[in-house]
Parts: sequence; structure tokens; C-alpha cells
Amino acid sequence: MRETKRQSIIGTVISDRMDKTVVVQVETLKQHPKYKKYIRNRKNYKAHDEENGCELGDVVRCMETRPISKEKRWRVIEVIRKHYVSTLEVEDPDVIKQKKEKKIEEDKSGQAEAVVAEAEEEEKPETGEGQ
Repeated sequence: MRETKRQSIIGTVISDRMDKTVVVQVETLKQHPKYKKYIRNRKNYKAHDEENGCELGDVVRCMETRPISKEKRWRVIEVIRKHYVSTLEVEDPDVIKQKKEKKIEEDKSGQAEAVVAEAEEEEKPETGEGQ
């Protein structure tokens, strides 16, 4: 590959909904001159992804290029790190639904038991006072 003076940026893919286009968010930290606090600066770039190989969360390197469209001036060179979802994080929708139903049933039965217990407590003091 020949040497170029084009800028390159490293960022995270935050959108891949467009065809052959991804939105890359680049985050930089700058220190405030007076207060010395680090300020996080984020900027979004639209980049050309020829193979549609990028997914949400991927860390990619982009290179400056000629204008491809109204807002695209960057091209994805490589995917540095793929974002993956652990199988432990993904649950089957049916399992989630069953858990919710079970929780609702427990809440209803707990409320019914509480109502019965309150009714019994109200009866006991009355009989206790009379004796």
C-alpha cells in the first residue's frame, strides 16, 4: 500500500441501517485549559462500507477520501474489533414471557394472602376484647 497523507480515525459503529454506509462515532478527551477537567468530545462521521461487513458496536478504522455523497467523506479500511453478543446475554422471548407471567401470579397470590391475613387480624382483636 502506498504512503498517503490522508487522515485516519478510529471509532465505534453506532448505526449500520443504511446500505453501504455506517455511522462511526469518534470520542476524544481534551483537558479544559483553566479547570483541568477532561472533557469528552464525541463526533459522528458517515463512512463508506463497501462490503456491508460492519455491525453495531464494531471498532473500525476509517480513512479520509474524496466526497462520495453529500455527507460521506470517509471510507472504512478495517474492522479492528468485532462486537459480539454473549449467548448468556440473549434470552429466548418465550422464557422472558414465562418469567413475567410467573411473577404476576406470585404477586396476585401474595396480595390475596395479605388480604386474608388482614381480615383474620381484624376479627381477632374483636374477639379478644370481649373476653
